[in-house]
Amino acid sequence: MLKTTLLEKKEIDMSEEKIIDELRNAVVNYDEESVKRLANEIIEKDIDPLKAIQEGLVKGINEVGEKFGAKEIFLSELMVAAEACLVGTDILKPQVKAAKETKSMGKVVLGTVYGDIHFIGKRLVAMMLEANGFEVYDIGEDQPVEAFVSKAREVDADIVGASALTTTTRLEQEKLVKAFRERGLKAKIMIGGAVVDAAWAEKVVADGYAKNLQDAVSLAKQLTERTRK
Repeated sequence: MLKTTLLEKKEIDMSEEKIIDELRNAVVNYDEESVKRLANEIIEKDIDPLKAIQEGLVKGINEVGEKFGAKEIFLSELMVAAEACLVGTDILKPQVKAAKETKSMGKVVLGTVYGDIHFIGKRLVAMMLEANGFEVYDIGEDQPVEAFVSKAREVDADIVGASALTTTTRLEQEKLVKAFRERGLKAKIMIGGAVVDAAWAEKVVADGYAKNLQDAVSLAKQLTERTRK
């Protein structure tokens, strides 16, 4: 009887692993409909939703992000995969019991600086951070320094991310860093954008610079650890 029980358990575990891997594969293949179907199947079969999110959705979107960083896929493909990932997350998150709920990775306020209306890069960073367990507050585009300060105070942000896509608007990043330093706010400042690099981040005394999506997630994790020490 014991052997049968162990065998049955092994078969169930293998079935769960297969479904979760199919979920990961659906994200990698930009298949939103399959993500929906599999997420609902996970609920029906009482599979751990946290495990499905972490081992399926997050692994999938991280894999796609790595491909984008290596220039193996286009931006449009990354966006479709990110949307599929978020759809799956929206289905599974409500099923996570409070007792099993994982601790938030951190609170991040994101925005594009004043004078700049670009949003695609910021939106993708938000999607990637959410997929990796961060609480993201996107304040939008063309936002003045005070909007970043106000939101950071409101949500007690660990990190503030400011995007700039032109040499003129990136000067707002410098103003932002200065404002947070002068007011003694705890949030670490990470910056990014087409005209931004590590040298600029060092010049304006930002806490970090991310050149791509994977770097943004890694940097956010590092900065959150520093903020909460």
